[in-house]
This record gives sequence, C-alpha cells and structure tokens, in this order.
Amino acid sequence: MSIDPKLLEVLVCPQDKGPLEYSENEQVLINSRLGIAYRIDEGIPVMLIDEAISWPPVAK
Repeated sequence: MSIDPKLLEVLVCPQDKGPLEYSENEQVLINSRLGIAYRIDEGIPVMLIDEAISWPPVAK
C-alpha cells in the first residue's frame, strides 16, 4: 500500500519537526537524524512519539 505523495510532503517528525523518508517496502516513515521510524498501519501513519521504533531495526 502506498502513501499519497501530497501527504508525504506535509508530514514531519513529531519530535524534531524535520522531514521523513518513506520506505514502501517496510511500511514506515524514517527519521534518520534520530534513528527512529513510525509504522504505517493500513495506509495510516502512526505519528505518536511513544510508538516510534529504533531504525534501522536491531537484529536479535
């Protein structure tokens, strides 16, 4: 599932207000400056600070 390009233009990280990079394969919005990502559930970005995950994922 893809995100509307117009939506991507206005979405920013809620922590540092900077731009995000969209990874369609992983279905996440990435903030490489902070090393975090926000998941996308059924086409809806989950932009909650408490829901951010470490990026890149750490292998277990």
